[in-house]
Amino acid sequence: MSELLDRLAALDVCSLSDAMDALGLDGAVDGLGPLWEGARVVGHAVTMKLAEGPTPATATPVHLGARAVGLAGPGRVIVVDNGGRDSMGSWGGLLSSAAVAQGVSGVVTDGACRDVDEARELRFPVFARRGAVRTARGRVHEVNTGAPVSLAGVTVHAGDVVAADGSGIVIIPAADAERVAEKAEELLARERTMLAALQAGVPAVEVLDGTYENALK
Repeated sequence: MSELLDRLAALDVCSLSDAMDALGLDGAVDGLGPLWEGARVVGHAVTMKLAEGPTPATATPVHLGARAVGLAGPGRVIVVDNGGRDSMGSWGGLLSSAAVAQGVSGVVTDGACRDVDEARELRFPVFARRGAVRTARGRVHEVNTGAPVSLAGVTVHAGDVVAADGSGIVIIPAADAERVAEKAEELLARERTMLAALQAGVPAVEVLDGTYENALK
């Protein structure tokens, strides 16, 4: 990973979200979470969009996600826009195995994921609305790869930074990633000082005072 991704990976998603709030950026994704305990990922987005129904007869049939895996690699997170549809998979076991073979860092989908146990066994980070058993075949098809997509209402461009852990997901615009990292590091350093004070027995009302309450202003 790049030096910037390494810095972002050293920060928890809540710190990144706080930094974005402080900078007037809104990239928090609601309604999606990890499908296995301990999943965590930071990387640049490779986007793909799905639509309802089978692949049109005029299009070359290819299983959804295959193109995105081919475009991705280390330091990349595949972002799937399935419009919140969660009655069928929008990612599955064979795709997870292919992604691992390519060194892909993880996947985030605004939909459901099949073969969750397989992803966990591979230690491949998968973030989604939930698990599912129904196949995507005949139910959804891939519209494009690499274009801007919507992830639960948050616009994601190829190359944006995706950060996800047990608390949730944030999308950081590529142009803002450096200053988000700087602000998050500043906020985290301040919180670590406060944590040390709490562990030393300083009363919470003294540590968590008005300064903390207004820390993002």
